[in-house]
Parts: sequence; structure tokens; C-alpha cells
Amino acid sequence: MFGRAPKKSDNTKYYEILGVSKTASPDDLKKAYKKAAIKNHPDKGGDPEKFKELAHAYEVLSDPEKREIYDQYGEDALKEGMGGGGGMHDPFDIFSSFFGGSPFGGGGGSSRGRRQRRGEDVVHPLKVSLEDLYLGTTKKLSLSRNALCSKCNGEGSKSGASMKCSGCQGKGMKVTIRQLGPGMIQQMQHPCNECKGTGETISDKDRCPQCKGEKVVQEKKVLEVHVEKGMQNGQKITFPGEADEAPDTITGDIVFVLQQKEHPKFKRKGEDLFVEHTLSLTEALCGFQFILSHLDGRQLLIKSQPGEVVKPDSFKAINDEGMPMYQRPFMKGKLYIHFTVDFPDSLSPDQVKALEEILPPKPQSQVTDMELDECEETTLHDVNIEEEMRRKQAQHQEAYDEDEDMHGGAQRVQCAQQ
Repeated sequence: MFGRAPKKSDNTKYYEILGVSKTASPDDLKKAYKKAAIKNHPDKGGDPEKFKELAHAYEVLSDPEKREIYDQYGEDALKEGMGGGGGMHDPFDIFSSFFGGSPFGGGGGSSRGRRQRRGEDVVHPLKVSLEDLYLGTTKKLSLSRNALCSKCNGEGSKSGASMKCSGCQGKGMKVTIRQLGPGMIQQMQHPCNECKGTGETISDKDRCPQCKGEKVVQEKKVLEVHVEKGMQNGQKITFPGEADEAPDTITGDIVFVLQQKEHPKFKRKGEDLFVEHTLSLTEALCGFQFILSHLDGRQLLIKSQPGEVVKPDSFKAINDEGMPMYQRPFMKGKLYIHFTVDFPDSLSPDQVKALEEILPPKPQSQVTDMELDECEETTLHDVNIEEEMRRKQAQHQEAYDEDEDMHGGAQRVQCAQQ
């Protein structure tokens, strides 16, 4: 048939895909394919590529002739066309022919061509303290959601049958036409209120006694939300497939969004923490020592170096005392301390004299007595500069508005005279 012997290639891959041994019987292959195909079906949220691989592996190994070629020469031999095994059938056709209909309920028949829509995600804000984000915590939350009725399997009826809604002819939507004026109409589309947009109705006698034909029932569920060390404000924690269930719908997720509450002492910026501390002038010049309570309750002793002078609006950093890094909790950022210095309001003459003797001397004045005689005396006043600027801006705006009114009035008079 061929001028050369086919080369040897991989002949174990298909068995590994199905999770069976090379000596598996046809029944073993069927069981393995059935289990894996249901798990990986795209309509149930599975991986489409994995679903295709399963179908192809089963198609080859369930055919005695193709299996023999695969066992002897491997995958490449099939691709080259030995035994006609090169062409691959549609994986959904293989799935449907194997099961003889849909294994997911709903009246049988292939689900191919009818993709399930995805339900909406439910988003909840979750307030956490800075301590929670520093230490990590677990919060138990009780939530209500819609779950498919267990008595009727989400069908809504005892028999599993339903009728086409007469109000919307099974479309689920109605069109309303409204006359706006002569020759003008408006069309509006809205869900049918008789079937609630489903396109089907269930007779009163056939309705499921548990869900009353609604197909879903209210269910309470407790979720444990694990807040890990170092998580950020606004970070999301997702619970896949825990939102409201609905027939023919892939269930959405419940998403918790962390919202950090403001801390009275610490501020966070990424992996770093910031804290404000005020020193007296004596502490700033002569040294300080104080205790800082950290977020985990540890007491940190903060002190200056001998002879160190702390200037107003300066920062000092302590390494590895900031926030833990997310998913690397043993690594931490820095703790920054922002110092402000509280100066005394005034000094007595004796204090001034004593300080002048201790502190570095004032710079010598280069001004002569004659120049001083020619100078005019001034007086310095205390002022709140922000308040002063706001007041001046308001006065300026008021004067501008008055000027506009005056000029505008003159122009109007001139126009009237013309």
C-alpha cells in the first residue's frame, strides 16, 4: 500500500485523554467517555477543546480497525490516512449519537446549536478593616438565592411538559404600538407578562406543588469568604456558579468586592503604611522615645539616635513593618512615620537668653547703623493664608460680576437708543 513503512509515533495519548489503560475493553471506553464528556461539555461550562479531544479519542479507540492502527503505528498513521481515520467527525454529533439525546434533561434531543445564556453575576461589597487585611480573616455570610426546584428539576410542571404562551406566541416578548401624533407611531418591545418572558405556560393542574410553576425556589446559603493577608481595597473574591440559578442558564458567580474602612491611625499606600506623629520642639532637638501599637497588637518602641535633630515635615522609615504582600505574606513593605514639630507660641526673655547661649549663634548682620536709620519700621501680623486667599477671590469675583452688570446695562441702553 505504501512504498515505506509508516514511522512510529505516540500511541498512548488517546488512552491518557480518556483516562484508561491500553488494555481497556469497549465497555471501559464507553464508561470513561460518558463520564468525561458530561463533565467537559461546553453547555455545562466545560472546556470546548477538551471536549473535542475526548470525542476524537473515543472515535478512534471505539473503532477496532482504527484502534489497531493507532496501537501499532500511533497518531501520525491515522493522520496520514491509514484505514480512513484521518477525518474527524463533529464532537457534538458523537456526543448525541452516543447518548441518544441530551443527558442534561429538558425533553431529550441534542443541545447543539442552542447555546445556554449565562446568568448575571451578583456583586456584593464587603467592608473590611485594615486589621483584617493585615492579619487575614474569614467572614461567614448568609445569602438568599434562586435555586432550581429539586422536585420538578426546574421544569415547573409535574409532567415535565409545557405549552406555548398564547399571549406572545412563544416569543417571550410583546410589541406595543403607541400613537404619538398624526402619522407618528412608537413601537416598544417588552417581556410578556403572562409568561414572564419565558415563552411558555404551565396549566394550573400540572404545576409543580413545590415551586408553583416558577421552576426555582428560594434557598439560603452560608458562604465563607477568606480574606487573605495583603489583599487590596477593591480586590474581588469570586465564588463561581453560586449566583441565582435558572432553567437553561449557566449560573453566574457571586463576587465580593473588598471595601477597606478608614483607619484612625494608619494610612495604606500599596504595600506601605503611613502614620502621623507630632513631636514637641524639645523632643525634635533633644531626642524622643514613644510606643506605637501596630495592627497586630505588637508594641513597637520608636526612638531617635543620640544627637539626632528631627526637622518639621520629615519622614522616617522602618523596614518590614508595612503591609504583608498578597500571596507572599512573609514579605512586608515599609512603615513610614511622618513627623510634625509643635513649636511653642512664645518665649520669655530669660528663655530667649538661655537659648541664645546654647544654640548656634545668629548670622551677623551686614547692615550699618546709617542704613538702619533710613529704614521704615514694619509690623508682622499673624494670618491664615488659605482663608485670606479665599476671601480675596470672593471679593474679586463680586467686583467682576458688578462690572459685567454695569457694562451690559450701558450696552443695552445704547442699543435701545439706536
